[in-house]
Amino acid sequence: MRGGGRGSALLILFALLRPWESLADLWQDAPPRTAVVFVTRVVDGDTVEIELEGREEDVRYIGVDTPETVKPGEPVQCFGPEASDFNHRLVEQRQVRLVFDQERRDVYGRLLAYVYLGDRFVNAELMRRGLARTLTIPPNDRYASRFKRLQTAAARAGRGLWGAC
Repeated sequence: MRGGGRGSALLILFALLRPWESLADLWQDAPPRTAVVFVTRVVDGDTVEIELEGREEDVRYIGVDTPETVKPGEPVQCFGPEASDFNHRLVEQRQVRLVFDQERRDVYGRLLAYVYLGDRFVNAELMRRGLARTLTIPPNDRYASRFKRLQTAAARAGRGLWGAC
């Protein structure tokens, strides 16, 4: 498109949407591979709340599992507060980029994503620091081998939960 470019294409897309549809509604058929969002609240070490088109969505980090701190009926687990605190300091009230894998939502309705703060890969950083264990749930397993290597290195070095728990 000469002179119009990408902006014109977006305007055409929005003009074709029915008034009650949003881009998020269209994700069911052809979801985007990435989204830039604002983290409104950190829930714990591996879950955040984001603002997406004027509504709150929970996002669960793919491939990592941090010790529990807020799960109803469960005690706070060893090194859970440290993982949660790190996640708070890193992403809360910041803009992040979500990268999606094959499945976009889990059984609880949360978005599933790899999370980036600038060039920093948050999921991998949690593993590298020993703040999480691997949690591979196919088909969202693009970085499973990388996470396993990071976990092994953290465990061997006694970092984070591997030295404390």
